[in-house]
Amino acid sequence: MGDKITVERNGDIAIVTLDNPEKMNALTLSMWRDLGDAMTQLSDDDGIRCVILRGAGTKAFAAGADIGEFAALRSNREQARAYAEVTTNAMEAITHCRHPVVAMIHGVCVGGGLEIASLCDIRICGESSRFGAPVGQFGLTMSYAELGALIRLAGRPVAMEIVLEGRIFDAREALAKGLTSRVVADDAVEEETIATARRIARGAPLVARWHKAASNRLTPSPALSDADIESAFDCFDTEDFRVGAAAFNAKQKPVFKGK
Repeated sequence: MGDKITVERNGDIAIVTLDNPEKMNALTLSMWRDLGDAMTQLSDDDGIRCVILRGAGTKAFAAGADIGEFAALRSNREQARAYAEVTTNAMEAITHCRHPVVAMIHGVCVGGGLEIASLCDIRICGESSRFGAPVGQFGLTMSYAELGALIRLAGRPVAMEIVLEGRIFDAREALAKGLTSRVVADDAVEEETIATARRIARGAPLVARWHKAASNRLTPSPALSDADIESAFDCFDTEDFRVGAAAFNAKQKPVFKGK
């Protein structure tokens, strides 16, 4: 069965897997919650020297949030606010994990998957990997935490191109945009990622933790007001959001009205 987060230990390396292969590893709310818990627990473990974050199988790292849940769990502002608390906690747990985090990217890495990958310290993908964030096609906005991570990684011009166009693009373009650290043959992704983690693990762990903490301090997030944070949920009160979610579930193209 999918719809879970698994953690495997390989000596001083931990492998965290987003496991929902029937839906291209799209994250359910429970997966977001468990991901945050897993990353927090691993951060507290002094026996860990590197964390690998991957999707189950080789078709996808993650295809974002599970849109199928939205009708029940994310259909209005109040639900969206509660949902965002869980996703933000997970993203903060990745960001503030004391150990280096390496993303092993097979296949599709879009939406929330791209946002998760952007929080990792190193990203390794295959030649056939695909990237993008077509949130506008669902009438959705990225949260401040999600958009901020993308801007810090690739810069404002690239982030704006990604969220405004909603285009899906290939691994070479992702490399040029700074979204991935390395592109290798599809059948070499796992081997190269594990080799990278082992190189990290051979280094002094306190030095690696210091470098990560220092880099976080050197790329601060801007201070946000309560009104700023609340504005991220405005989209859930729009007709466009309802149109986008319904079109996705019906496998149709949305027709937005700007309302």
